[in-house]
Amino acid sequence: MAIVALSSNTNNFLSKYKLFETDEVQQVQLQHRLELVEAFGIIKGMRVLEIGCGQGDTSVALADAVGNEGKVVAIDIASRDYGAPWTLGEATDTIKKSALGERITFHFETDLETFESSEIFDVAVLSHCSWYFKRPEDLLAYFHKLRKIAKNIRLAEWDLDFIYLSQRPHFFAASILALHANFVQNDGNIQNLFHKKQIQKLLEKAGFQSIKEGNVDATYLQDGLWEKNYANSIRSDFISAPPMIQTLVTSFYEQMNVTSEEDLSLNSFVLSGM
Repeated sequence: MAIVALSSNTNNFLSKYKLFETDEVQQVQLQHRLELVEAFGIIKGMRVLEIGCGQGDTSVALADAVGNEGKVVAIDIASRDYGAPWTLGEATDTIKKSALGERITFHFETDLETFESSEIFDVAVLSHCSWYFKRPEDLLAYFHKLRKIAKNIRLAEWDLDFIYLSQRPHFFAASILALHANFVQNDGNIQNLFHKKQIQKLLEKAGFQSIKEGNVDATYLQDGLWEKNYANSIRSDFISAPPMIQTLVTSFYEQMNVTSEEDLSLNSFVLSGM
């Protein structure tokens, strides 16, 4: 992994909360989450509902932004035992023991569609979790529910409109993993690739208005290489896929693995609606 210079904002967070002090990979991930939360416009005192919190990568950045007067309610459909090298339970238990712990409530094995809330949140956040949804109508159902319990919405996801040739391997890796999810049954992290324009239309259909688009640099993240390596590791699985899909995937593999530069991750787009 290339050495990434941490920003003053990231270093201040690490010093203040004593989280991820020995985990260089997590520090890099944290830096991007802090930049996303800044782009979300989260301010002190906000009540935030986070969908798809996972191991709490974005949760801690949100909790820092809302301050002592705000709060973050973070939900995920996965169980506490899911995840590696740390499970969701292990990662979030560590967060709960930190100075940020009192600001965050984690709910696992929780589907938004059955989640009950007696309050209206200032903002709902979906950070890099939309590709987990198998079908557009599933994502739309979440947006309809959020329209009822949140005043605003902020969504971040990988931007398929890559701008550098060295981001192309991440694009093809994600495409391969989406095909893998649909033609080789599995419950991987990428079930569908939603383009930002499609998500914007779903948000509008659910009643969110004034959808604004932004972009946050993510080229320095490790995710592109992780996805490429994983895609290469499951290539033999496609022997069970239809012949036409095998041909398509072979073309994607050839494109993914031809590069003369250091692979870069796709950037993140941000959509904001109210």
